[in-house]
Amino acid sequence: MSSASSETPRVHLATFADLLALPEEARFHEILDGELVQKATPGGEHGLSQNRAVRILGSAYDRRPNGPSRPGGWWFATEVTIELDLHDTVQPDLAGWRRTTLPEGPKGYPLRVAPDWVGEVVTGPDARRRDGIQKRRIYALHHVAHYWLIDTDRQTLTVLRLTPRGYEETLHAHRTDRVHAEPFDAIELPVGVLFGDDED
Repeated sequence: MSSASSETPRVHLATFADLLALPEEARFHEILDGELVQKATPGGEHGLSQNRAVRILGSAYDRRPNGPSRPGGWWFATEVTIELDLHDTVQPDLAGWRRTTLPEGPKGYPLRVAPDWVGEVVTGPDARRRDGIQKRRIYALHHVAHYWLIDTDRQTLTVLRLTPRGYEETLHAHRTDRVHAEPFDAIELPVGVLFGDDED
């Protein structure tokens, strides 16, 4: 007669290989702390904020330096797969690398260089918990120097800077505010433009 094992079952921690095992059309997932997590299907508000952020920041920074209004020096990408370590693979809504970090720009799948800046578009309480707590910790662990949370429900922009103690909030702005948000503080950002307002 066989007896039940007294050993605790081992928990399988997902890796990039588990992501690759999914059908290509179903790889809209991240691996967070070893758990394969499906990303939420983005709605209109999410898509608008993501597009607006890329356009505003890209026009000034996604280029070689060219004067005060076009400080340049960055590469931007959206929804790219970044393997941070064996059990953390992320697909941030927005990611930016200084050209000193990646002189030739982001290449390959997955990318294996942590961004210098990440922007996550937050829609709903689940995303607020995941992006504001879990991914905040993961990005800090992997030395992402700047982290933005663009909250479409609350219509706010929260800007975080990495310090030796973790992320420190340097800015919390509302739709009606006009701000200089690091690391892109050379330009003025009308926060409402991220949520559909027209630029002046």
